[in-house]
Amino acid sequence: MSLESIKIKAEQVAVIEDKAKRAKGVVLVDYRGLTVAEDTEMCNNLRKAGVEYKVLKNRLVLRAFNNVGYEGFDKVLEGPTAVAFSYDDATAPARIVMESVKKTNNKISVKGGIVEGKILDANGIVAVSNIPSKEVLLSQLLGLLTSPMRSLAIAVSEVAKKQA
Repeated sequence: MSLESIKIKAEQVAVIEDKAKRAKGVVLVDYRGLTVAEDTEMCNNLRKAGVEYKVLKNRLVLRAFNNVGYEGFDKVLEGPTAVAFSYDDATAPARIVMESVKKTNNKISVKGGIVEGKILDANGIVAVSNIPSKEVLLSQLLGLLTSPMRSLAIAVSEVAKKQA
């Protein structure tokens, strides 16, 4: 292995480390079996959600993850692997990838990932995929907070109508 190729790989590891450090959510995917159309659809959905999706070399990902402190991916990083990095919404990559798993009748599979710094296996990623997006959770919370006030306003309005 030449000095130049070692330098290139070290730079690639540094880039992956940076992505792993900044990402709120990371999902590792075995994409074997997808047609080009299915892969393109999943990539477009990920891109719309602000998720970066790349096919990366397992050794480089493993080295970068170990350098950042995410250990235990030795068995997970076997075979073809694509990595989805989300810097804003920790659950977006898990949700979108799991939607693609369902649409393609399990042609692809989730290998594992990282959510908010916590290492998860495939089952953990599946569980995270069921969590609604931040926007949905905030709107649900807002609905819960305004519901009592709305009920009070309706009750006061009804009393005022009866009085008149």
